[in-house]
Amino acid sequence: MQKKRSEPANMNKKVQLTAAFVALLVLLAAFGRSTAVSNAEESSPLAMPEEYVNYTITRVNGVLWAKIDGTYPIFYIGTEESIPMFYPTPPGTTNISATLDNVELDWNNSPEVYSLHHTAIGDWQTISTVIEPFSGYFVLRIHYEHPVEVINGSYMFLYDLNIKEYLSASENRSLAHFTINMDAEYSNLKISTVFGPEETLKPIEFTVSGENPVEIRVDEVSEFGKPLPGDLLVSFSEANAQEPDNFVWVVVLVFVVGLVVAGLAFLGFRRRRKSSAV
Repeated sequence: MQKKRSEPANMNKKVQLTAAFVALLVLLAAFGRSTAVSNAEESSPLAMPEEYVNYTITRVNGVLWAKIDGTYPIFYIGTEESIPMFYPTPPGTTNISATLDNVELDWNNSPEVYSLHHTAIGDWQTISTVIEPFSGYFVLRIHYEHPVEVINGSYMFLYDLNIKEYLSASENRSLAHFTINMDAEYSNLKISTVFGPEETLKPIEFTVSGENPVEIRVDEVSEFGKPLPGDLLVSFSEANAQEPDNFVWVVVLVFVVGLVVAGLAFLGFRRRRKSSAV
């Protein structure tokens, strides 16, 4: 999996910080890639010890949708007063809202240079905003909704955990808490991380509880100086997806068997009539 972009050697301090915030938004709702940790980065102006991402998978007009609410408590020790931020969005994303410390942010389509972001399940468009000013501790909240993609016959959605810019020797651990409320019957649930440039899928532990909806919980730990686990990829099938087809086949089978039985009965009846006539 390729990195989103590399820094020029002569990048000045402001451009470096801007690049850090590009990584911030690529982290913040679902999508990014960077699994190698640079030990040369001993400090960072950003830290996010924990983040909380809630998914609700529900049916809207016969289509499965993902509704996402992310809460991101962030510590910032930089001095920039105007920071551009870029955020990748899955296909069909709608109902986007974002707040910084409960203040609504305006979003626009990203400039062409930032318009696409690579993920393991496709290249996504990005949107952008500008934060001005802020410092210290702040909380970013993002809500958005998108139809769940069907890829190779399975439903899939991805969260991009690009956490590298938030890890340093002083802030060396970050924990992402995922809660998935599955308001749909499902089967063949698989939850994996997308690891490394080869985008290798590695299963991750999760818990399932409750019903209507089922609640699925996943915790993903990232640590400075260690290979990062990568994006979270969830795939599943609908438990009753095959029932209509099965029902049709049962009806067809019963109908055919009925025809065969009726045919045999009719032939037997005709033979008996012939025998009686003789």
